[in-house]
Amino acid sequence: MDFQHVLGRVTAHLEAGGRRWAVVGGLAIQLHGLARATQDVDIVTEIEAQPELIAFMESEGYETLYASAGFSNHLHSDPVLGRVDFIYVDRATADRLFAGCQRVPWLGREVAVPGPEHLIAMKVHAMKNDPSRTFREMADIQHLLSRPGVDRAQVKHYFERAGLLERFDEILRIL
Repeated sequence: MDFQHVLGRVTAHLEAGGRRWAVVGGLAIQLHGLARATQDVDIVTEIEAQPELIAFMESEGYETLYASAGFSNHLHSDPVLGRVDFIYVDRATADRLFAGCQRVPWLGREVAVPGPEHLIAMKVHAMKNDPSRTFREMADIQHLLSRPGVDRAQVKHYFERAGLLERFDEILRIL
């Protein structure tokens, strides 16, 4: 997959519409210092962007595999263009998430990346909704929790809210 090309096309579309965005998923984990293989681009943006973004992706030749209020997944038949997944967040969540983003150089450009706490919140949500992802997400969360300055009380709250506090305790035991 040509990550630079795909990310450039998608983010140019979002920015032309005045939409905020940030890289999440495997790319964000890499940008936070953990070498991790990823085969797709994951982007978080505002919920209001969803209809126009899905239409844009389909105009670019992507098939929409799944769409719900909070997510959409798109796959191109050309492996160079690959898979792009979107997470859509409401205005209040977007304001908090994008205020905490860092601008990080990547492949000759700057990309917005949420702070560790927000990435962990997304990963806790993913574990709750799909327990088969638990071990992969836990490894990423362990790395993010080891980063300097992470607000562990905030992270603990995410685990508590999801009913997964034992997983938080498990990670702390090995840090």
